[in-house]
Amino acid sequence: MRTAHVAVDTEQQPELRFPDGFVWGAATAAYQIEGGANAGGRGPSIWDTFSHTPGRVFDGDTGDVACDHYHRYPADAELMGRLGLQSYRFSVSWPRIQPGGTGQANPAGLDFYDRLVDALLARGIDPIATLYHWDLPQALEDRGGWTSRDTAHRFAEYAGIVHERLGDRVTTWLTLNEPWCAAFLGYAAGIHAPGHRDPACAFAVVHHLLLAHGVTANALRSAGARIGIAVNPAHIRPADRGSAGDVAAADLVDTLHNRLFLDTLFGRGYPADALDVAERHGGIGWLRGGDERSIAATIDLLGVNYYSPTVVASKPGEPANPAYPGTEDIVFLPAPGPVTAMGWPIDPGSLTEILVRLATDYPGVPLWITENGAAFDDERSGDTVIDHQRVEYLEDHLRAVHVALERGVDVRGYLVWSLMDNFEWAEGYRRRFGIVHVDYETQARTPKASALWYSDVIGRNGLGGRR
Repeated sequence: MRTAHVAVDTEQQPELRFPDGFVWGAATAAYQIEGGANAGGRGPSIWDTFSHTPGRVFDGDTGDVACDHYHRYPADAELMGRLGLQSYRFSVSWPRIQPGGTGQANPAGLDFYDRLVDALLARGIDPIATLYHWDLPQALEDRGGWTSRDTAHRFAEYAGIVHERLGDRVTTWLTLNEPWCAAFLGYAAGIHAPGHRDPACAFAVVHHLLLAHGVTANALRSAGARIGIAVNPAHIRPADRGSAGDVAAADLVDTLHNRLFLDTLFGRGYPADALDVAERHGGIGWLRGGDERSIAATIDLLGVNYYSPTVVASKPGEPANPAYPGTEDIVFLPAPGPVTAMGWPIDPGSLTEILVRLATDYPGVPLWITENGAAFDDERSGDTVIDHQRVEYLEDHLRAVHVALERGVDVRGYLVWSLMDNFEWAEGYRRRFGIVHVDYETQARTPKASALWYSDVIGRNGLGGRR
């Protein structure tokens, strides 16, 4: 089912070609696929602790085994090569490198990523390394985690160790993945690790994550690395554009979700209205002179993770959304139209709007789609997996990216989320985002219809016509 709110003509579509040099790839995260929780000297992360706490994750699922990528990476790299991937974004498990979060590196952990990078390069796949995709070493959490300023400096230490080992072959580095999620879902709403529900903590975590990014970006760029960060900007829409209350509600939510991070990363400092909210939730004692300058380190690319828009309206008496401290009197509404298995609205047009906005408001930095994809209830048919809804979703979103390119937005690459089905955080294994099906009993990998379609997209550097 298609709806008119999507800013793409879905009745008849022309063939589209993407710019020469446009990079096609896929993305994953360490805790979601690696498994090997106790292998090779790895220490526990906050997600190990969280997932082993009853009631935190659907059906008691954990990432102990996940997709067993730690042991199966050679075959996974071979599969990526067969699909024609040009780039692969993986994340490094901090507790695999420093089991206690600091001190000497664990040789076996570095050796694993060394072998993975070599396996990718042997198949012509460019590795993109994300240094933090939410798996903070539990030992650091026990000392305050991201609420402690020291964690930002421990992160820079860890990043330097990894770059020293892999920097001769990995040229593109993302410091953090979705700091909004790490801070507000993990420390305010409590639905992600470490599971705290303290808005004051959440704002301190935002700051220390961004500080970790800035200190690390400066250090690694001086060592010759190409540096970026992956954020999850949302297109925030007022339910009624003619309502001053709804527009004001959207402006505040936009500040808390987007500008709190982007303005600061791009040298504008924290938005005043975000600081006002933080002042009401514990104060801003975490902010020191020179911090905002450190955060605004020069970056070479901005990663954009996009899934769905957000719709809000003014509603006096509504309690604050736990993930958005300070949003009393604002209601979060479902967007009209179809949804994915996660219940997330499908709206490719919002991706175009986000990309155009980023290019307009924060010009001069190339953009990458570092995550985009959807969970659906796929159908098995013999040895094949039919996921036509995912194909439709991905094609519509790629067409939305192309619209942004036509409007002059500098988008350099697209990384589908995800390469394979995996541990979907608090949803456990019941939601499947992969273009490759994983049988969690046997660990067999089966490319879905979407994987074969995506391989064709890569081969032609574009989309075929559609009627």
